[in-house]
Parts: sequence; structure tokens; C-alpha cells
Amino acid sequence: MILRKLSILNYKNIGEATLEFSPKVNCLIGRNGMGKTNVLDAVYYLSFCRSASNPVDSQVIRHDEQFFMLEGEYERNERSAGNEDTLLVSVGMKRGTKKHFKRNKKEYKRLSEHIGLIPLVVVSPSDTLLIEGGSEERRRLMDVVISQYDRSYIDSLSRYNNAHQQRNTLLKMEDQEPDPLLMQLWEEQMAEAGEELFRKRTAFVDELIPMFQSYYEKISGGQEQVGMHYVSHCQRGPLLDVIQRDRMKDRAVGYSLHGVHRDDLEFTLSGHPMRREGSQGQNKTYVIALKLAQFEFLKRTSSQTTPLLLLDDIFDKLDADRVEQIVHLVSSDNFGQIFITDTNRDHLDQILSNSHLDYKIFHVENGEIDV
Repeated sequence: MILRKLSILNYKNIGEATLEFSPKVNCLIGRNGMGKTNVLDAVYYLSFCRSASNPVDSQVIRHDEQFFMLEGEYERNERSAGNEDTLLVSVGMKRGTKKHFKRNKKEYKRLSEHIGLIPLVVVSPSDTLLIEGGSEERRRLMDVVISQYDRSYIDSLSRYNNAHQQRNTLLKMEDQEPDPLLMQLWEEQMAEAGEELFRKRTAFVDELIPMFQSYYEKISGGQEQVGMHYVSHCQRGPLLDVIQRDRMKDRAVGYSLHGVHRDDLEFTLSGHPMRREGSQGQNKTYVIALKLAQFEFLKRTSSQTTPLLLLDDIFDKLDADRVEQIVHLVSSDNFGQIFITDTNRDHLDQILSNSHLDYKIFHVENGEIDV
């Protein structure tokens, strides 16, 4: 997939911009806080129907403005039966109203129908939360990737979350005991949807691990060994039994202690927890290798569509050898269109001059973007 043209109006600190991109590499240069990442976030929004950094749509509207609009013109770089060669994707929203998301000028009835149409992988400084943050960050990683190639996964996740929320509401009742039949109903729905999520997460992680380890070895020069292990309550037996086993304890605390909402990924370096053992450079190498593996995975599964790759300020805290290896990897024919942000023009010039790639450079200052 190639984003040929992007139009932005009143999105975050960007007042108005129309950008035509290179089919290979696009670099956004500027000081921190100028709006480079906001351009990438606009590209992300057109893939996922939301901002990567702010779940509240009204808060992405530029200050003192009443609406925002994004429009992307895409070209498929793969030809597959039943798919358009070109796509026009747009979204607009006025304050106080719902957003309108359209594909080729036809509005979606359900936004979930759009997810996966324009596969995308983003690598950003916040990815360190995958290592340093709680388990919800690592579950979100699995959910974001799987939902881009499996529509039924989104439905299962929605059914599980609804049943989980309803069960928690019953557990929090203070004036009377919950209806046991109603409790049983929500537990059965949690278990059914949860086991389906577990099967799909297991298959995803099993296929991702060798890709991830291969990328880490290439970037690090084989200096370290890394691993990843999926942990779930489903591994303790039938999920319904696991959920019901501690119902009284759940009742005491007022929420569900067991289920796939507690799933996690354990990251390791030389057999030890990455969170404890990894340096800043190793942590960054780990998450970049993980994201590049996601890219390869999506390319194989997402209707053979090459995802967009967004690299937001990724070269900080990496030594020159690792930067060179990353650029060499993403410059290969395996990767498609790439968007890179950096504060250092000289840094990017040095990288690009050795890559022989078609590229465009955009300068960003206070929300204004110039080629």
C-alpha cells in the first residue's frame, strides 16, 4: 500500500497541509514539538480510525477550531482480486458530533469494517512501555496486529470485554447477592470468547517469535539472545473452570481476577527478564525488532498487502552500527513505503546518501510543513 497524497485540516497543531509523498521514503525534519509526529498520527488515524496518542477524538481538533478533516489517497502496490487499485479514505468531525469515516466517499456503518484495509506498523519512543509498562501494553500489541488481518478477532474481543464488564458489575453489588444464573451466563460468554482469543493469540505469538529473533540478531550483530513467552490463564485448564474457581475471591475484591484480560508476554534477554537486564539501547533494539517482525507478519497475512511503516524518532540511543543495520533492513525490497521523523537533517542525509532510495524531505515548524 502506498499513500500518495495526504490532506490535513485542523489536526492537532497543523492548520492546513497537502502533502504528496515518495512511494519509498519520506522524512519529516524539525525540532521537538513542531508537529512531525502529528503528521504520522494523521497517517495512523486513517488506518485505525483513531489517534495513536489520544483516544478522545474531540481533543485532536486544533485549538480554537470547530472541526478537523483528514483525507488520504492510496495506491495498492499489489494487485489482488476484488480489491480497488486506488483508495480514497477520509474522516471528518465537528465538535459535539460523531466522526464520519468514508472509503471512496461511502461512509462506513461500522468502523471495524475498515481495520486491516490499510495495514500499518508504527515504531515510536513510547514503545519502551512494551517493556517497562504493565501487561495491558503487551496485550494491546497483540490486539492491534491480529485485528488487522482477522475481523472475527475484533468481534471476539468486543464480546469478551462486554461479558467481563457485566460480570464485574455483578461482583461489585453491595446491597444484595448477584443472580447466580446471570453470573453463570456472563462467565460462559467470557470463557467462550476468551478461549477463541487465546487460540488466536497463541498462533500469532508462535509464528512471530522466530521472525522477531531473526530481526534482533541482524540489528544487534548476534551479540545477544532474546526470547518471548505468552502467558495466559487459559493455560491452567478450561477457562470457565478457571474463572469460576475463585468466584468468592472475585466477589470480595469486586472484579474478575482471572481471564484473558490478564494475559501477558514475557520478554527475556539471555534468559532473564528484559525489564531488569536490558540497557536503553538493548530495549530499543528489542522493540524495533519486534515491530519489524510485526511488519513481516502483516505482510504475509494482510491479503498480501505491504503495510506502511512509520519510524518516529527511532535512532536516538542507538549506536551507529545498529542504526546502519536498521536502515539496511528497511531499505530492502521486503519493505514498502516508509515515513521517518528526526531532529537531525545531517543525520538523515548521511543515512539516505548510502541507501540509493527514492526519498522526499519535509521540514516541519510550528505546524507548517515545507518540502
